[in-house]
Amino acid sequence: MNELGKLEDLPLEYREALTERNLVPLWPSMRSVLPPNVPTRDTSVLNWDYESLRPLLMRAGELTPMEKAERRVLILANPGHGLDNIQATPSIYLGMQLILPGETAPNHRHTPNAVRVIVEGEGAFTTVDGEPCKMERGDLILTPSGKWHEHHHEGDGPIVWLDVLDLPLIYRLNSSWAMEGELQQTDATRDKSYADYSAAGVVPNINLKRGKTDTPMLRYPWSKTRACLVEMAADHREGLLSISYVNPENGTSLFPSIGFGALMLRPGETVTLPKRTTPAIFHVIEGAGQMQVEGHPSSNGEPLAFVEKDTLAAPGYSHITLRNASVTEPAFIMTADEAPLHQYLGIF
Repeated sequence: MNELGKLEDLPLEYREALTERNLVPLWPSMRSVLPPNVPTRDTSVLNWDYESLRPLLMRAGELTPMEKAERRVLILANPGHGLDNIQATPSIYLGMQLILPGETAPNHRHTPNAVRVIVEGEGAFTTVDGEPCKMERGDLILTPSGKWHEHHHEGDGPIVWLDVLDLPLIYRLNSSWAMEGELQQTDATRDKSYADYSAAGVVPNINLKRGKTDTPMLRYPWSKTRACLVEMAADHREGLLSISYVNPENGTSLFPSIGFGALMLRPGETVTLPKRTTPAIFHVIEGAGQMQVEGHPSSNGEPLAFVEKDTLAAPGYSHITLRNASVTEPAFIMTADEAPLHQYLGIF
């Protein structure tokens, strides 16, 4: 591929004339925005290990009361995108959120879609548009775009969860905003949407909402997901054990921007995931092992160790290999990626 002309090759008076008219020549930067064969992959291979993160999060609880924080969160920023850009991948934001016993994170709603993956603690619940959703380890709880939500903690110890939002995407579309509201009056004492949709393959006719785009099920308990993966393992002695979280009414992804899933590694198993365009996030629910990413300079091909509650990032267009360190126990990992967005854009 031939080398193109540089900006400094152009006469100064010509460059100044372009600048005065808000014009920029393409050819000096074309190779950077349209690189040959493989795109720019800014997402660095990284592990936000929970053991070192947790003390800093607890310290935040001592330093900043809820009324001064509204949401007490440490952002998991990927250095490949710059620490000021609130990005774990190009369009996914991650944050570890802490609520202490007796606290309430106030009611608000916003344009970005959000998912909460519970990391530790008991006795808390999220209220979404009047529906309380219990929060237990590994549960996936949705607060789709525009839905009112608040978080309450009535337990004894701290509760921590992983926030996963499409905030970088919505922010760069100049469409990110939030609105505060009064505390909600809950209309039920149970997770109504989970009760209605928890049976696989069964959809109650009374709840069908034609034309509705977001999923009607707000809480996906980890106990159900784990049991599904274990049952799959009993029937499949080899091959990747993975599931996707979907809208129970139509089978589409939970959000049009982020896809969520979970996978199980059999005892001692090593799995190389299908090579894909999208970066990936991995949150370790149970177990320990290693992630190895080939073909990206941030990893040098070296394996990255992980344990329970760690959160990892890997770039797209790379070979990702996961290994279960235990030869007696399975490992369980929750995943998030940009696959729905890539599929919609026709680049997946």
